[in-house]
Amino acid sequence: MAIAPIDLQTLFTQLDKVGKAQIAQKEGQALHQAIMGVQIQKKTEEHIQEVNEAQNTGDGAEKVGDQKHRHGGGNQGKNRKDAQEEENQASVLRDPSLGNTIDISL
Repeated sequence: MAIAPIDLQTLFTQLDKVGKAQIAQKEGQALHQAIMGVQIQKKTEEHIQEVNEAQNTGDGAEKVGDQKHRHGGGNQGKNRKDAQEEENQASVLRDPSLGNTIDISL
């Protein structure tokens, strides 16, 4: 079946609409990608600026101190006395308001 000249005239008049539709579709995809990129960037910036909660360290610091005492050799008695003295001094020198306020004045 052959194409008549009148059919070609109809097709040629519709070509600009088809082209515009294809361009709009491509631009829509590019716009969608740009929007998604901005959203991902915002989420990343928010994640960077978040303050994470401190994880429970458990007895990590004390374990390190215990390992020092174990590997100290013959000075274990002295190390235990030093540790007890440090604990006594720490309990005497503790200030309940220490570390609760931040001075941001210049």
